[in-house]
Amino acid sequence: MESTQSTPNQIQPPTFGNRITILSIDGGGIRGIIPAVILNFLESELQELDGENARLADYFDVIAGTSTGGLVTAMLAAPDANNRPLFAAKDIKDFYLTHCPYIFPQSGCRLAVAKILKALAGPKYDGKYLHALVKDKLGDLRLHQTLTNVVIPTFDVKLLQPTIFSSYKVKSTPSLDALLSDICISTSAAPTYLPAHQFQTRDPQGEVREFNLVDGGVAANDPALVAINEVTQEVFKGSPDFFPIKPTDYGRFLVLSLGTGSAKAEEKFNASKASKWGVLGWLSADGSTPLIDVFTQASADMVDIHISVVFQALHSQSSYLRIQDDELSGILSSVDIATKENLENLAKIGEGLLKKPISRLNLESGIFETVENEGTNEQVLKRFAKQLSEEKRLREMRSPRTKPFKSNRVSDMKIDI
Repeated sequence: MESTQSTPNQIQPPTFGNRITILSIDGGGIRGIIPAVILNFLESELQELDGENARLADYFDVIAGTSTGGLVTAMLAAPDANNRPLFAAKDIKDFYLTHCPYIFPQSGCRLAVAKILKALAGPKYDGKYLHALVKDKLGDLRLHQTLTNVVIPTFDVKLLQPTIFSSYKVKSTPSLDALLSDICISTSAAPTYLPAHQFQTRDPQGEVREFNLVDGGVAANDPALVAINEVTQEVFKGSPDFFPIKPTDYGRFLVLSLGTGSAKAEEKFNASKASKWGVLGWLSADGSTPLIDVFTQASADMVDIHISVVFQALHSQSSYLRIQDDELSGILSSVDIATKENLENLAKIGEGLLKKPISRLNLESGIFETVENEGTNEQVLKRFAKQLSEEKRLREMRSPRTKPFKSNRVSDMKIDI
């Protein structure tokens, strides 16, 4: 299978380092602008350390994304004509501000009855603008061509099971080597919002495989655990990229998981309301889509709980950073109200989230709680950037495949292990 030519910037395998680095981005429609702001900050910190050409794909072994997070994943990992990432992190916010109003055009009708009738007639949006945009940006690029490994979940409605588009799996299952545009359209096809996507691939033996896909949030709205599982399977298989790492070496993972925000508790649903809903109520109540909100939020929370338990059991809490805002109010918690004002306010939420103290999930209450004496998300991300830079530099020094990695730093040459 053909692959793009490697460049000195691309990250060397974990076998030459001490860590396995994973970036995960949740689904959430227009709320993807929140992690976009955080990613911009992280990439700017890496550029302070290693030069203005540094990109996130140069530091992460895996970038995973669901729905809007899958689109961001492709933007960060797909190669341009110079075999560098198609988008810098600083460009993603403007991408959302420019295109979301056309992906999710706002109708003038605010009547609940009209909205329900439209929901019954078909998807809320036809997806034509999104499809054309994604195909234009990604062209003929396929899964195997990304600059680092990617993991993008979707769900096959014909088979009623998840389909995971993984750079690791594509090596052994060529039928997964789909166009990145088809993958992004599929993982973004949120039920009731955008139409399901059907396409085919043909493997080297000429076998045709058909896909009938919807939003990956049906299976994994937070894809961090899927990414960890993909890596673990590679370790089980004895991949030389992970020698001598063992399948149970979860302490080797360095994971950054970015949420897209959720509504604060007092604005969520309650049993008193839900007890009165039938099919229409679950599909359209209080200006939202409760059924979709419930399963995507439940999916993300279960992933966070599982990973938190594992990392806390290994006394490696600092190796798993989850940044999420669960205090969104009003239309800020919407996935599709793409007015200029709402999009700009979501960007401000991302900027404000950087200034907030780091929080972790309380495993008993299920609530995010401030962690004392660990600083703000901004401060933690600065430390995270330093770890990423040092890991990359260590791999470059150990790898026979590349020349030693040169950092901008003239001091602090000690590598933290």
